[in-house]
Amino acid sequence: MNNVQPIWADQFINKISNSYMGINLSRGKPIKYYSSDRIAQIVGNGLLTFIDKKTYLSDFFSNDEMIFYKDIDDLVNKLEKFKLDKKIGKKIAKKGRDKYFRCFNSNIVSDYIISKTFDVKSKYKFIW
Repeated sequence: MNNVQPIWADQFINKISNSYMGINLSRGKPIKYYSSDRIAQIVGNGLLTFIDKKTYLSDFFSNDEMIFYKDIDDLVNKLEKFKLDKKIGKKIAKKGRDKYFRCFNSNIVSDYIISKTFDVKSKYKFIW
């Protein structure tokens, strides 16, 4: 964008670790329940995460766990609001990270794949 190349690998992790907010964007139009793996990096590192409402990830996360926006104007307004109100933003980010770790950790996701592949009962209750 604007002749600035994307950042990758260690540079990406360094940028995230020094950030307070992150926008979870995917290529193309938003798709129900779809997100790139970037969401794990953004939420997992405790950033206040902004996600398009059209992903319907609000079916899994509440407004006090992530920030959902409806269009670019709404996104800009919410970014400006939370840029100024870091105390509330950090509380939301922590709740989002904690829930993400509880519901989407590698044990749960692996168990889901195994239970579906081998048609066996899972030991977890999935939120999806």
